[in-house]
Amino acid sequence: MSLQAKSETSAPETIEAELPEGTVLHLWLKARHAGGEAKLFVAVDGNDIGEPSTRRTGEFEFFAVTLAKSGRATLSYDATSTALSVAYAFRPETVMKEGIRVLHSDARTAAPGVPDSYHFRPPFGWMNDPNGFGRFGGNAHLFYQHYPHEPRWNTMHWGHAVSKDFVRWRHLPMFLFPAAHLSEKDDGRGGAFSGSAIPGAGPEGEEIRVFYTEHVRDRQPEEQIQLSAVSRDGIVAGPSEIVMPLRPEGLNLTSDFRDPYVFKGPDGHWKMLLGSRDRQGGVVLLYETADAQGADGWTFLSILHREDGFGMTAAECPCMVPLSGKNGVTRWALIFGLLTSRDPATGRRNLTSVTIGGFDGRTFTAEFVQELDFGSDAYAFQAFVDGDEPVGIAWLANWTDFSKKDDFPTAMTLPRRMLLDGDTVLTPPVAAVESLRHQLLDDTALAAGKTVPLGTGAVEIVLDLTEPGAAFDLTFDHPDVDLGVKLDADGLAIVFDVRTGMAPPRYVAAGAKPSSLRIFLDAGSIEVFADNGRWTGSKRIPGFAAARSATLAGTVAGAGVWQLKL
Repeated sequence: MSLQAKSETSAPETIEAELPEGTVLHLWLKARHAGGEAKLFVAVDGNDIGEPSTRRTGEFEFFAVTLAKSGRATLSYDATSTALSVAYAFRPETVMKEGIRVLHSDARTAAPGVPDSYHFRPPFGWMNDPNGFGRFGGNAHLFYQHYPHEPRWNTMHWGHAVSKDFVRWRHLPMFLFPAAHLSEKDDGRGGAFSGSAIPGAGPEGEEIRVFYTEHVRDRQPEEQIQLSAVSRDGIVAGPSEIVMPLRPEGLNLTSDFRDPYVFKGPDGHWKMLLGSRDRQGGVVLLYETADAQGADGWTFLSILHREDGFGMTAAECPCMVPLSGKNGVTRWALIFGLLTSRDPATGRRNLTSVTIGGFDGRTFTAEFVQELDFGSDAYAFQAFVDGDEPVGIAWLANWTDFSKKDDFPTAMTLPRRMLLDGDTVLTPPVAAVESLRHQLLDDTALAAGKTVPLGTGAVEIVLDLTEPGAAFDLTFDHPDVDLGVKLDADGLAIVFDVRTGMAPPRYVAAGAKPSSLRIFLDAGSIEVFADNGRWTGSKRIPGFAAARSATLAGTVAGAGVWQLKL
């Protein structure tokens, strides 16, 4: 039957692409009306090869179709009865090098049209926490919390991308899906929540074992349990198995029990951190297994760490990495989000803490604490040891700004190194970020107090001060917000005001006296790294308008402006 004959009552919507043999199509459909049926016809060179259909209306249903031959592929459907959310194509044998090819996404869920942007964003839909950040088979893998059908939080999936340098990413097929019963309704009842990844048992280095929280609202006795799945090829996750069905008893924990982070301890055993809370505040739980693959045998050891600062509730997204200290002594950095916290001095919410101390595999002895990011829009930070040095990345947003009623497209922060300098953790950008420097726009005018146009708005500004703490005021002409970076007696601050008439929080690193700064502007964000990341601040900017120009007040030793481009 021809495509034309199948759509006698209305002209079909069509998507056409030249695709090779063996291409896999991933499609999401739902019926537009109760009692109706959604149908999509797939043909190659006019020959029908598949007819995915569903009567589901509450949530999109997933279909996979493999092309048995090369040719002109046509996807055809009646838009009055069928809603198509996402369609993409890939060849399993080449997708690691080529990525997926997006054939269709709804206009509202499509990635924003900011071609000069250099921060990681999903190809469509919603994104929050980074998950399973690590290097496997020679590639850096980034998984992330994802809902493909709207730029709003909903039933959680895991998106997936790979990179060689942490800066240039290739999007891969969806990696983890919510349980089938959670996918039937568009009600945000749960899904595949945050987690981590470790190398699998395969000899080629491609195999990946992931750990994640499955959340099902109102499930008894546990809303949140821990699951594990193995991907043999680094592309598709296999079946999930429960590795932790219950919270530890006798600790008076709330139902918060999530975000498994698995890492190799100093004693050679796999450790797992989980975020939770009790009646006093947030707690980080420690588990251990002697199983070489981390597949089972997980045993609860103790509450590793407790934090009740700033009115926080649960500890979220804990992670732990070793840092090289003085005289070669290894210290450990414990990082986690302080959910619902509020700093009364500045009004900032949902802070992230870094605690440095000794760790013998079972006991963590805290030595000092600092805040990860004074801009506080670097949440759910996750790091792993890449070679001999930890690298981390975070969600460039904050739950304070999130609304279930509004679209909320976001990005990841620039990836960051983690270094220990005495009693301070440094988080400068990874070295590959310098490769984004496309053109030097200015190296004299900004320092002289002149207004400098910022081209596409995707820029890095480098400032060298006359002395540590020398005051300056850098302002940006931005169409949507009052924006700038300022250093004065109070410290280093990102000036940010969305012009609502209400006093905004103060994004300040109190008492900071840096000598040099790198300031990154992009569509939707600003990131500041002072003195090699001794003070780091990240702030999401609503919308994707570009800053048009910059003006500097104050004397500096030097200033440069680089146009950035992927």
